[in-house]
Amino acid sequence: MLDRLRSLAVFARVVDLGSFRAAARDLSLSPSVVSHHVRALEQALAVPLLYRSTRRLALTPDGEQVLAAAREMVDAATRGLDAASGRSPSGVLRLTAPAFLADTRLTHHLAAFAAEYPRVKLTVSFTDQPRDLLRDGLDLALRVGTLDDSTHKTRKLADLHRVLAGSPRYLERQKRPLTPEDLTTWDYVQLSTRPPEVALSAKGHKPVAFTFTPRIAVDSAAAMRALVLEGVGIATLPEVTVRADLARGRLVEPLPGWKPRTLGVHAVWPKNAPRAGLTARFVAFMADRVAELFARP
Repeated sequence: MLDRLRSLAVFARVVDLGSFRAAARDLSLSPSVVSHHVRALEQALAVPLLYRSTRRLALTPDGEQVLAAAREMVDAATRGLDAASGRSPSGVLRLTAPAFLADTRLTHHLAAFAAEYPRVKLTVSFTDQPRDLLRDGLDLALRVGTLDDSTHKTRKLADLHRVLAGSPRYLERQKRPLTPEDLTTWDYVQLSTRPPEVALSAKGHKPVAFTFTPRIAVDSAAAMRALVLEGVGIATLPEVTVRADLARGRLVEPLPGWKPRTLGVHAVWPKNAPRAGLTARFVAFMADRVAELFARP
């Protein structure tokens, strides 16, 4: 039984790190010993757990079930050892978040989490490109917008308010708009990971939605804001990133009463997370802080 438990732990590490060689380095074992543990586990269970190729490993359906049990075992053992020793939780959390959040107080909250849990190492990818949690070996994502149906666990943390804005210089060159339809011929800067459309609503009016042909499309919300400040066109921007620009008049709303649709900010993590305890602690720690980050003053 002890050999079986050891093999389960090695198998989970192989999956988490994506290769036998990487797991061997992490566990201070030889690749042949790591391979032996996985092979012995497959023989004991009489089922294949991994599809092997020269480029990557993939789980079989049986492998997915065994991995869930292996991760629960490792996580329970880690929690028990930490509790017995009186030590704070330890491990590595691999996270991803939209790139625009790197310029907000989210980094302050990450630093606070690191101070609260000094034995936890954080690896954070700030990117506006979609990441696959399982394929990329990530423990958790902060995502904005409508979530695709999946088996992942989710928790809504906040609402992201957005504004449609442009620079005063650009607006001076346009005829003053009276309705959203007047904006359909204006130049737009698009975030290429989102569809080229605008949906606006105002109190006492029916919502208005229309598509546009972007003047410039970029894959970064920060670049989108910079281009709008340069007077290239207008764009739908996260309010949290442009509050100072609006307050100082560097950006202006062409139709102040009309607002883009509010989007949800969600924490998303795999149902069978490799570090379920750490992921749960991180989500609990961040929930109120992220809500405050996006709250309107």
